[in-house]
Amino acid sequence: MEQEKELCIQEMARRIFERRKQLRLTQEELAEMSDMTTQAVSYAESGKRAMRPDSLRKLAAALCVSADYLLTGDIVDKDLLILADKLRQLTPSQVHTVEAIIDECIHLYTEQ
Repeated sequence: MEQEKELCIQEMARRIFERRKQLRLTQEELAEMSDMTTQAVSYAESGKRAMRPDSLRKLAAALCVSADYLLTGDIVDKDLLILADKLRQLTPSQVHTVEAIIDECIHLYTEQ
């Protein structure tokens, strides 16, 4: 049981780190965006200790993902709504370009 908990914390830490890198943020920038200390972000990414629910919520908001994604790696409705909000910022032509890219990715990944 303790080993499972440790594995979950490590996986969550990896998702936090990867998402921060994907957004090209430093730990300091993420800390500022999430109203946390740099040390708290570092601990979250190292998986050395479990996070408090309020810290998890703050990090998820700053990383533009759901807390569910950070906890489990699952994409839930909230993640899709975040993506939809981003798409609304694009022109119709840009949305169609993104759609074509997604269709191509689906095609590539389903061929494997």
